[in-house]
Amino acid sequence: MSLVPYEEGGGWAARQLHSPWASYSFASSSIRLRQDWRRLGVAAVVWDAAVVLCAYLEMGGVDLRDRSVIELGAGTGLLGIVATLLGARVTITDRAVALELLESNVQANLPPELRPRAVVKELTWGKDLGNFPPGTFDFILGADIVYLEETFEELLQTLEHLCSEQAVILLSCRIRYERDHKFLRMLRGPFSVHEVHYDSSKDVHIYKAQRGSPKDDL
Repeated sequence: MSLVPYEEGGGWAARQLHSPWASYSFASSSIRLRQDWRRLGVAAVVWDAAVVLCAYLEMGGVDLRDRSVIELGAGTGLLGIVATLLGARVTITDRAVALELLESNVQANLPPELRPRAVVKELTWGKDLGNFPPGTFDFILGADIVYLEETFEELLQTLEHLCSEQAVILLSCRIRYERDHKFLRMLRGPFSVHEVHYDSSKDVHIYKAQRGSPKDDL
């Protein structure tokens, strides 16, 4: 998730981040997520990039029904939950420290019949790849995961490992700094990358990446 400084008492945005709960409506469902800024920081709050990508998926930006999806850096789990509600089989991943909160949100917000379609697993970029066979996933999703330059090599390695010839990567992010452009340049080495959506109200971009030529009929 993104690393952005927020201070106590810093207005509406800060109050939202420090709130213990965040509520949304997607896929004809009410979603109420537990947040824990004080204990887990940026990994335990909902960022705009996740909300924008959820809206893009709900609007039919892609068809997730019965597709195999993996989310990287899931944080509170909003994106993975919405992908499951939209019909996907989803592997929702983050580092070990975030898994308890992530699992609790997933279980609390999916009806019992859909819970088997969402699996929470630990994934530290570049380190746990043997637990994720290449070519398994149709879509790789990430919301606000491009922010720490020291993780770029590991993130790119993870995307290359997970992405088969047919898989689609969707990354939702703000472009805040030159280092964000640097990652996009890195991504354009092994992948064809283009912007598919921009939310001007939240200043969030969605990029689609694929090996070879991008396909426009997804």
